[in-house]
This record gives sequence, C-alpha cells and structure tokens, in this order.
Amino acid sequence: MEKSSLDADCCALNTVLVEEKRGHLIPNGNAHQGVNGTLICGPISAATGAISSAAAEKKKGYPERETWTRQMDFMMSCVGFAVGLGNVWRFPYLCYKNGGGVFLIPYVLFIFLGGIPIFFLEIALGQFMKAGSINVWNIAPLFKGLGFASMVIVFFCNTYYIMVLAWGFYYFIKSFSSTLPWSTCDNPWNTENCIEIFRHVLSFMNVFLHLRNKVLNISDGLDEPGAMNWEMLLCLMAVWVMVYFCVWKGVKSTGKIVYFTATFPYVVLIILLVRGVTLPGAYDGIMYYVKPNWSKLGEAQVWIDAGTQIFFSYAIGLGALTALGSYNRFNNDCYKDAFVLAFINSGTSFFSGFVVFSILGFMASEQGVDISKVAESGPGLAFIAYPKAVSMMPVAPVWAALFFIMLLLLGLDSQFVGVEGFVTGILDLFPGKYYMRYQREIAVAICCLLCFIIDISMVTQGGMYVFQLFDYYSASGMTLLWQAFWECVVVAWVYGADRFMDDIARMIGYRPFPWMKWCWSFITPCVCMGIFLFHLLNYKPLTYNNVYVYPWWGEVIGWCMALSSMLCIPVSFVYKLSGAKGTFREIDHNASPTQCLLPNTH
Repeated sequence: MEKSSLDADCCALNTVLVEEKRGHLIPNGNAHQGVNGTLICGPISAATGAISSAAAEKKKGYPERETWTRQMDFMMSCVGFAVGLGNVWRFPYLCYKNGGGVFLIPYVLFIFLGGIPIFFLEIALGQFMKAGSINVWNIAPLFKGLGFASMVIVFFCNTYYIMVLAWGFYYFIKSFSSTLPWSTCDNPWNTENCIEIFRHVLSFMNVFLHLRNKVLNISDGLDEPGAMNWEMLLCLMAVWVMVYFCVWKGVKSTGKIVYFTATFPYVVLIILLVRGVTLPGAYDGIMYYVKPNWSKLGEAQVWIDAGTQIFFSYAIGLGALTALGSYNRFNNDCYKDAFVLAFINSGTSFFSGFVVFSILGFMASEQGVDISKVAESGPGLAFIAYPKAVSMMPVAPVWAALFFIMLLLLGLDSQFVGVEGFVTGILDLFPGKYYMRYQREIAVAICCLLCFIIDISMVTQGGMYVFQLFDYYSASGMTLLWQAFWECVVVAWVYGADRFMDDIARMIGYRPFPWMKWCWSFITPCVCMGIFLFHLLNYKPLTYNNVYVYPWWGEVIGWCMALSSMLCIPVSFVYKLSGAKGTFREIDHNASPTQCLLPNTH
C-alpha cells in the first residue's frame, strides 16, 4: 500500500516536471508544486497552459490553500514571530556578559553557519511543498517524525510562553496609575524592611518582592501549588482571547494584524532610546554593553552562548516558519527573504542593547553601584530591573506603560504565529473529505482552550516552578538543536541537497549560492551536534533563583517533556520501518524520492 502511494506521487511529480520542461509550467505565483504536502496531477488550463492547482485541490477535496494578500504580509509575520522577547532581554545580557562587542564575532559567524541556512531551509521547504510542519516531510516518509517533533515543541512553547505576556499585561494595566504600585511602601505585600531611597523610589529588593509576593505570590516549592491568583488568571484569559481573534480567520487576517504588532515595538524602542540616552549615566551603560573584552574569545562558553542564541532568536525548529512559507506564492524569492529577515532579527537584538543599557546605566548611576549589579537577563530584566529603572524617572507611569505595551506586542505576534503554525500542521493532517466550514475556527479554539487549561497550573502560588520546568526542558536549547540537526541531515542526505537546490531554483528562477548546500550537508549539522553535546555534558539540575532545588520527580517530568519531542524522530522511523515489507535496501529504495525526481522522458 505504501509502495503504491509512493509510485503515485512519483507519477505526479514526473508529470509536473515534463510539463515544466515543455514550458507549460510558468512560475506566475499560482502554479503550486503540491497540495498539502502531496504532489498532484491537475488538468492543464487552456488559458495559461499551466496545471491548475485549484482544480487539483478540488479533485482531492481540499479547499484551495490560502496565500498572503501581499508578500509584505509574509515578511511582517516572520519578523513578528522571530523577533520576540529574547531579542530585547536575552541578547543584550549575553553580549555584555561575553565580552561586549567581541561577542558579535562568534554571533555573526553562527548567523552564516547555522542561522540563515536553517531559516532558509524551513521557509523554502514550506513554500515548495505547500504544507505545514508535518506534511512537508513527505519528502522523506521514514523521517516524518521530524514534523511531529516540531509540533510537540511549538505546543509546549505556546503553552508556557504566554505566561510572560500575562505578566506583561498585568504590569501594563498597573501602569495606569499616578503612582506605580512597586514604587511605594504602603502596599499589603510590602515587608517591614521596605525602604524608600527617596520619594517613590524603592530599593532593588523591594521591586523584586513586588514580583515575588504580589504578582507570583510564590510558594515554597513545586509540591506546594497553593491558591490561584485570580488577577493573573484574568490577565491570562484576556491574552488568550487576543491570540484567538488574531489567528481564527487564517493568514488573511493575521497578515494584517502583524503590520501593527511587528512595527509598533520599533516605535517604542526608538522613543525609549531617545529618552535613555538623555539620562545621566547612559554613556557608561552603553560603553559597558559594547566595550570589547578580547580575552573572552578564548572561552568556549562565549561561542556556545552565541550559537544557542541564534537558534533561539531565529525561531528555528518550531515548524512555524515552514507553515508561514507554505502560504507564499510558488515563485516567491524566499532566498532573498531569508537574508533580509536575518538582518532585521539580529539588527533588532543589537539595537535593543543600546535601549536596555542606557536605562541600566542611569539606574546604576542613581544608586551609585556598578552596572553589573543591576544588569539582568530574561524576566528579571523585564519585571525587576526595568520597573525599578522607570520608577526613578519623571512621569514614571508613561515610561512604564510604553515599555510594557512594547513587551506585550513583541510577545503577542510570536505567540499567535506559533499558534498559527501548530494549527496549520494539525489541519494538514485531515483529508479533504473531513473539511467543514468552520474547521479552522474550531481548531484554533480547541488549541487555545487546551493550552489555557494547562496554563492554569502556572497562575497558582507554585506556578513559577511549573513555568521554569517548561522553559528549561520542553523547548530548551537541546531540543531545538536536536531538531535542527536532523532537519539538515534529512534534507541534505536523505532527500538530497542537490535535488533540493534544484527545487529551489524551480521556484525562484536561480540556484542559491553553493554555501547553502555545504552548510546543510556538513557545517550546520556539525555546529548543531557540537553545541548539543556541550549542553548535554554540562547539564546541571534545574534550580529556582539558585536556591530552590527541584525534587527528583520534577526533573523526571522535565526530561519527559524534552524526550517527548526528541524521541518522535527515532520512534517514527522504527515504526514505519517495522510496518514495511522487504529488506532494508528495498524499503529504502521504495521510500526514496530519487526515482520520483527523474524527469519522465518517455
């Protein structure tokens, strides 16, 4: 049965190649190479001389696949998804920690060794196969587990990432007050040790206590879930409702929303930079950020941090880029797009550092301490260091509201594009005969509701411990590197790097520079596996705030989340292999796309 299916696909692709050879397939943006990851022979249009993808889709019972209204919709969606919170709160911290400007040397190197090649691979694969993250791997049926692995990772990301948006939304609402709640000592959550350094400015510890005692109301451990924080539950619900209505109508509506959610944060960043550089101490902060420390280049951790940051910030391995690419017109120049998007992503990270460290320099100057004492990464920067800094500025609520609306929008488009990628992959699994009118709306609602139910565990007093479990294990550097490694191996060595380069040339009209093929075949897999092994060998048990050590059963849950995606690839491979008949050589020959890609000359 599997063999006959493969033969049918080969026949279909042979027909496509023959028509293309005769000049019948004109890349006008409407001739799809495949439908839902399956290559289909459609009737040749008398008007255009091209195989009608719409007719092919109707023949199979699939609704015609949406495409972006404008190509800029795709670019904005990719910017919105890939440029997120990590660009603002993780890259600047890594840069100053790893030698300032020196960090840019390994960072830029890894952009070309790993970031752009895989970023381009995922977009091009989706555009060529016209399918989401699961069905694109029909190019190598034995490795379809790659698609399921990416779906597991993006589901976990969708589940826990939104908690940061809920916290940001809470802080944004609280910013609409004449006095910021974390800038006074007359709150119920303040301790008797609360000190106002001067009017409406608290010590760093008091701002931390606002997050710990009021926002999180954190318990003593993972085994003490405690009571639910109803304010945070309402914020979480509000953010999920926003995500749902951004995604429910598909790319036609998503492509419009990202024009605001992807661009407005840049407006806020520029405003904050202008304000930041005018503050005392800003120059010292910026110099602390960019001043090179050449001795750091000899440390392995600097190179590992650079490589890991690329995979995080480029949103590689999640399958969402593949889903976004699948809505492109067939002849879209995705090669050029990959370079433009990479420049925007990394440029935003570097630019954000000036914004962050100009403010941190001011805060260090006001407190009379070294900048290293106030520099934070991750949620610590967003919900402790920056709230403390804005409380020291004139008209503090305005700057607080601007910062948290930027934080909310940066995360919101990453979140709803992640949900879009997950839903696209799920819907592609259902044959056309199961299609119904409100299929997408229902699928998005189920996805959001399921994630929301899991998120309820994160708005309890023990919720922060649950959040850290998800963050540390489910979508960690190891899972993304494992995924990226196998993507390169399967495309380059199973499907064939030269064959994929030909497919890309068929789409964009020219062959990309051979560097891409060399990266997919040798360089990028070595980079991914090298960093993966470094993380594995230097693994440390999870702790919270360097004090609380997670119980053994908490670590077991974490490793189960990590392995739930990583094992998809070998388990799926063994399952498909065990269900096939014949010797391994015969199975490999039947499942190989080699015969499918030879033009039918008869």
